[in-house]
Amino acid sequence: MSTVAIEPLYRYSPREKPLCHCRAKILKPSSLNFSPKLLSNGITSFCKFKPHRAYTVRASSTDTALLETFESSPSFFKETFSLARTETVEGKIFIRLDKDEDQQCWQLSVGCSLPGKWILHWGVSYLDDVGSEWDQPPKDMIPPGSIPVKDYAIETPLKKSSEGQVFHEVKINLDPKSSIAALNFVLKDEETGAWYQHRGRDFKVPLVDHLLIDGNVVGAKRGFNIWPGAFLPNMLLKAEELPSKDQDSNSDSKDAKQENKHVQGFYQEQPITKQVVIQNSATVSVTKCFKTAKNLLYLETDLPGEVVVHWGVCRDDAKNWEISAGPYPPETTVFKNRALRTLLQPKDGGDGCSGLFTLGKEFIGFLFVLKLNENTWLKCKENDFYIPLSSSISFPAQPGQRQFEGVPVSEKTEEANQEVSQVPYTDDIINEIRNLVHDISSEKSRQTKTKEAQESILHEIEKLAAEAYSIFRTSIPTSTEEAVSESEPQETPTKICSGTGTGFEILLQGFNWESNKSGRWYMELKEKALEISSLGFTVIWLPPPTESVSPEGYMPKDLYNLNSRYGNIDELKDLVRSLHEVGLKILGDAVLNHRCAHYQNQNGVWNIFGGRLNWDDRAIVADDPHFQGRGNKSSGDSFHAAPNIDHSQEFVRKDLKEWLCWLRDEIGYDGWRLDFVRGFWGGYVKDYIDATEPYFAVGEYWDSLSYTYGEMDHNQDAHRQRIIDWINATNGAAGAFDVTTKGILHSALERCEYWRLSDQKGKPPGVVGWWPSRAVTFIENHDTGSTQGHWRFPYGKEMQGYAYILTHPGTPAVFYDHIFSHYQSEIASLISLRNRKKVQCRSTVSIKRISLFFHWKVLL
Repeated sequence: MSTVAIEPLYRYSPREKPLCHCRAKILKPSSLNFSPKLLSNGITSFCKFKPHRAYTVRASSTDTALLETFESSPSFFKETFSLARTETVEGKIFIRLDKDEDQQCWQLSVGCSLPGKWILHWGVSYLDDVGSEWDQPPKDMIPPGSIPVKDYAIETPLKKSSEGQVFHEVKINLDPKSSIAALNFVLKDEETGAWYQHRGRDFKVPLVDHLLIDGNVVGAKRGFNIWPGAFLPNMLLKAEELPSKDQDSNSDSKDAKQENKHVQGFYQEQPITKQVVIQNSATVSVTKCFKTAKNLLYLETDLPGEVVVHWGVCRDDAKNWEISAGPYPPETTVFKNRALRTLLQPKDGGDGCSGLFTLGKEFIGFLFVLKLNENTWLKCKENDFYIPLSSSISFPAQPGQRQFEGVPVSEKTEEANQEVSQVPYTDDIINEIRNLVHDISSEKSRQTKTKEAQESILHEIEKLAAEAYSIFRTSIPTSTEEAVSESEPQETPTKICSGTGTGFEILLQGFNWESNKSGRWYMELKEKALEISSLGFTVIWLPPPTESVSPEGYMPKDLYNLNSRYGNIDELKDLVRSLHEVGLKILGDAVLNHRCAHYQNQNGVWNIFGGRLNWDDRAIVADDPHFQGRGNKSSGDSFHAAPNIDHSQEFVRKDLKEWLCWLRDEIGYDGWRLDFVRGFWGGYVKDYIDATEPYFAVGEYWDSLSYTYGEMDHNQDAHRQRIIDWINATNGAAGAFDVTTKGILHSALERCEYWRLSDQKGKPPGVVGWWPSRAVTFIENHDTGSTQGHWRFPYGKEMQGYAYILTHPGTPAVFYDHIFSHYQSEIASLISLRNRKKVQCRSTVSIKRISLFFHWKVLL
């Protein structure tokens, strides 16, 4: 009997608050017993929810009378609140190695019995490459619907295997004549962003001994016992029996047995637990009893089990909790003379529970939270639920709880502002605009009207829209994300924040993947400094400056050695000085997640560092599968090509803060572009930003979007939530590249699926729709485009992409290859338009209409 612990790298749901380094509740990893066994009756669900508890309730005559009074009176308030809670469910990962029907190839199957959007993140290692355990497999081995991850891995979605059963599976065909030594993988849950490993390391399936067919051995024969890493045990091997007469001597029997050992395959189950987010709701209605002048509040919910309402009342806007006078609902107790607790009673149908509360007319609000057990409380965005009573009926009701906790609270004002009714004159203008739009977009009109007539109608639409917008702005107060006043900006001093800069930044990526090859990139860029400034850019992002194993700079070695393939330290200083002279701010590309070592340890592993920061293996995370670190476990994802630095070590953070401060003082950097921030907790980023006080900072949180059978999902909320969670972990001190928006633009523009440009609430569907001031929008960079082309923007649609990001909130970033191409004049025109209209990172968007021919948005 074996025990296997599956530990998620991210141990929190994206709908919960990000992990706090000191006080966070960390989900305990599962440590369950299992025994490998073959399936006989198919796969069944392993989800185990707590059973509903049955109640027998007798309603009193008083309760019945109150309920009848409530039902007969009109409600002046009613709202449904969304409730998100998590439960731990148990399931299994299934791993099988079989031969196909014609016995020519092997097939590896990986499945999971839990519901979710599962992704197999995998790679291979080759016999002749002992220095790397993760490489991309041959193209003919990659299943359909897979996505490459840089140059070392593949991500393949698991597909539902059969109707009516919760089982997802992926199959990979293995060529026995290939030089693949092993297949490595981890399992990723796309819904939560959690990664599941085998005992804290990668799953590893060794293939050398498995692929012996008729003595045709590829590479050296290796026994399982000499392989490092976490191997899958219980391989079922069977030796083919040879006639005894064919054995010449006892001395050859051992070799003959080894050469004729053939694999019958294996099957194994691994236990897995998952935090599943379950959506429930609570509806609150309030009416007035005209006989007693008291308020009657009815609360019902579909939450299972015992639900306790922890509640109180308040007399003014200070919302100080008080205990109201009776009568109280059944099963009500007083809690520490500060609040009341009422156990909700099961509804007659058995679906959920409810309670009816009688509240005095002297109170203006009802405050409550829901208690499910000693450790589970449901709140409204970390605050109390607040229900206005009749004396405060003129006040707008507080919106229900949003499902995504990372969204800034202040954004809730936008929907309320949109509900303000307009004067009749504005309605007339809007109707006239609709008529004109219908007139110009109809098929008959396009055939009969001249080009001049159509342009005249467009000018008329523009004038009417401007007039309606003017009335709208003067009739209601404007609310932006951070309450920034746009009137008379010259009198308001600009507030600079590292997450946003001034809010009017336009960023240029000042290099591509090939820029290092000339050896004098700094000097070449210096010659373009004035031109870059004149095009309207305010910030430029420079390549990594340090000595690096790779010429592009993303495998740093000696952090204080700034002689790189782009130029030496003096040329870098000269470039920064020239860029400052033309008014540009400079971002340094800081690679903090990993670092290449200078020396090998006694085991031949490269994990001893040299230079000024001569760390040993304590600076490497303990769960890095390749570099034998002695630090703590990683707080993020693993980067397989170099040692992952342990940022939880105080000496590491101290050294990195000193290095970043040195770069600011010695070189003159104004801020940071932070590479691969998925690899470590955002709270450490906050520490580095607080120490260096940059003008602007942005992190690269590159994560896969949500797909179903190879098709991009319309709802990408889970993807952008993970980016929001990272920004929240930095306390908003850094922005993040809006990978969500880039992915959505791919499908929207390539397939004319413009409906993707609005989410379910009528907002932009990327990070820019939830937290625009922290979203750095882009369509291409050195990884996605250039000569790498890992995720290239649809060809010929580049200007449509720039038209979107340069006219929307957020901080737009332009790629070097695009601005210094035939697109330059068009991009410059869009930048000029953005500056003239004073579009900034906090501008709000109202999406009026989206269709194939017409996409009308109003920027406020």
